[in-house]
Amino acid sequence: QVQLVESGGGLVQAGGSLRLSCAASGSIFSLNFMGWYRQAPGKQRELVASITSIGRTNYADSVKGRFTISKENGKNTVHLQMNSLQPEDTAVYYCRGIASNDYWGKGTQVTVSS
Repeated sequence: QVQLVESGGGLVQAGGSLRLSCAASGSIFSLNFMGWYRQAPGKQRELVASITSIGRTNYADSVKGRFTISKENGKNTVHLQMNSLQPEDTAVYYCRGIASNDYWGKGTQVTVSS
């Protein structure tokens, strides 16, 4: 059983920062892909940022230059540093990990007030 547990969400004012973390636990050796997705009310879930096992990163255009994804060496743990947050960043943020299967966390709420 593999679990992804997110942490670090909360309420922040526009222009502020938050750091999300996602830790994988259970019977897994390595996740080839880890990513952060978000879903705002009434909208589809979208990719925010991702990182592969060799460190290749990918970002949504809307967060480039503001968000940074990083992976702890030797661990199935990723972080998402979010700076210059805007109200449109408000969403539930989900962690995703892919190895032989596709795993999702339960999500953490990020709310940015104007």
